[in-house]
Amino acid sequence: METSQNLSFLLLSLSLIFLFLNLSETAIACHPNDKRALLEIKAHLGGENASPFSNWNPKTDCCRWNNVGCDHQGAGRVNFLVINNADDVVGQLPPFVGDLPYLISLRFLYLPNLIGPIPTTIAKLTNLQVLEFGSNNMDGPIPDIFENLKNLESVSLYSNKFSGSIPSSLSLLPKLKQLDLFGNKLSGPIPESFGSFKTGVSLQLFDNQLHGPIPKSLGKANITEINVSKNRLTGDASFLFGKDKPLTSITLKNNKFKFDFSNVDLPLGLRDLDIAHNMIYGSLPKQIGHLPLQFLDVSYNQLCGKIPTGPQLKRFKPSYFAHNKCLCGAPLPPCK
Repeated sequence: METSQNLSFLLLSLSLIFLFLNLSETAIACHPNDKRALLEIKAHLGGENASPFSNWNPKTDCCRWNNVGCDHQGAGRVNFLVINNADDVVGQLPPFVGDLPYLISLRFLYLPNLIGPIPTTIAKLTNLQVLEFGSNNMDGPIPDIFENLKNLESVSLYSNKFSGSIPSSLSLLPKLKQLDLFGNKLSGPIPESFGSFKTGVSLQLFDNQLHGPIPKSLGKANITEINVSKNRLTGDASFLFGKDKPLTSITLKNNKFKFDFSNVDLPLGLRDLDIAHNMIYGSLPKQIGHLPLQFLDVSYNQLCGKIPTGPQLKRFKPSYFAHNKCLCGAPLPPCK
């Protein structure tokens, strides 16, 4: 009798487990509209032969496909699409990426055969928080599509062949924390509207063809890091500095900036400062020796005078101070 009761209990338990698994399977079943969009993306980027789509079988639940993530609240909407490190993804990103309205993260990176422009249909993805097209071979202008993408926190379009100007609508993103546009062929000035950043943005614009002065409005923006090196920028950038500013990293190297560095107030939390290969003149600010600097390069400018003393400056090689007009003192030769 006891054996029979135990067997019945076991069978009941197994039935409940299978029921739960079936319910779970049903709960995350991919929405048919999302599945159609994903299959169109697959068809345009290499189809069956592309490794990221190896298990994208139209007869199976797309929430269980590689590189796809869905919500688990019963709707089965696709939240994540991340394709990376695949030579066999070939072609242009199709407009169907805009038909995944619940996407939170859209990332295509390290795909050397992904070419062509950014689809403007991305403007429909109003839930998007992370947009990353990095280290591909995409080209064309960056479309001005960001006005309604109010949830974006990170826009990373680095190491492609994007050209043209930087869209001013990027400054309309109220939650933006990371803007990576480096390693492209972007030209023109930095948008004046970037002075409206208020969320502590890391601004990475280096290795482009930007020109003209940095807009003075940027001196009022809430920026934690700025790197504009290897461009064609000119003029005065001293307004970026200020002892009460939240900047921890400032990189201006390899431009044509020209301003007096003598009376610049450096941010108190500054860790990295690189102004090398410009035409910056004057002396080094006295407080530079007492900042928590982890990296410093002021070489190849027109600086003069004695290098301030301080515990942090002892770690930096003479080459980081070299090729100036008349800088002297440790770690360079003594002043005469």
